[in-house]
Amino acid sequence: MGAGGRSAAWDERARSFGAAAAQYAGLRPTYPADAVAFAVEGGVPGPRRVLDLGAGTGLLTGVLVAGGHEVVAVDPSPEMLAQLADRFPGVTTAVGSAETIPVPDAAVDVVVAGQAAHWFDPVPAATEMRRVLRSGGAVALVWNQRDVREPWVAVLDDLLTAENSERPDDRQVVAAFAAALDADVTVAESRIVQRSTPEEFVASFETRSFVITMTERQRAEFLGQLRALVATHPGTRGRDVVELPYVTSAYRLAPR
Repeated sequence: MGAGGRSAAWDERARSFGAAAAQYAGLRPTYPADAVAFAVEGGVPGPRRVLDLGAGTGLLTGVLVAGGHEVVAVDPSPEMLAQLADRFPGVTTAVGSAETIPVPDAAVDVVVAGQAAHWFDPVPAATEMRRVLRSGGAVALVWNQRDVREPWVAVLDDLLTAENSERPDDRQVVAAFAAALDADVTVAESRIVQRSTPEEFVASFETRSFVITMTERQRAEFLGQLRALVATHPGTRGRDVVELPYVTSAYRLAPR
């Protein structure tokens, strides 16, 4: 087993993203500005100094910068951070993990993690988050989840869940961090639609850790299933643009 009781395969997946950094930057969805504002500002508008933890290629960083916040971006993958630095040269970057954050004590107002906290080990990560937060600071955990109320997305979700069964539920992750931080939790939801060509849609799943770590044969078979879905399902067939709806959940954790 890996750190925090996680399997070796899960740890391998956590380290896999650098191999798909350029695709990740171009093919993953962004985040709705209203959800990010809630997570970071908590209803009190104004610029914050924000640590984007597990920042990847900067999909959340870009929304934070556009919102007027000062961002420090940390990720374990140098390849992912290189993509972020190219897109946002004014952002401070550092290679590091949630369990060992390369940031001084009491350095930030908010720690955010977009599509990342399920990779963290809650107890040591929470200790580090408390260390880097200023008094009155907060932790914000944000996820985009496919909106399965759309029938073709429900079929897609079944395919993905069958291949990605080890991934924990986001609410379980939030509960673990709330306990480790001794934090009160508030949540807001928003929505976003990612539009792509059918081939871009399929290629976006090559940036998923469970696909990156497949064998070539497994990957080809899985991507073939996705192509067949968009080519044959009444909700997507014959369309030049695939519209994939997401529900964004933004959890704000305020340590007591």
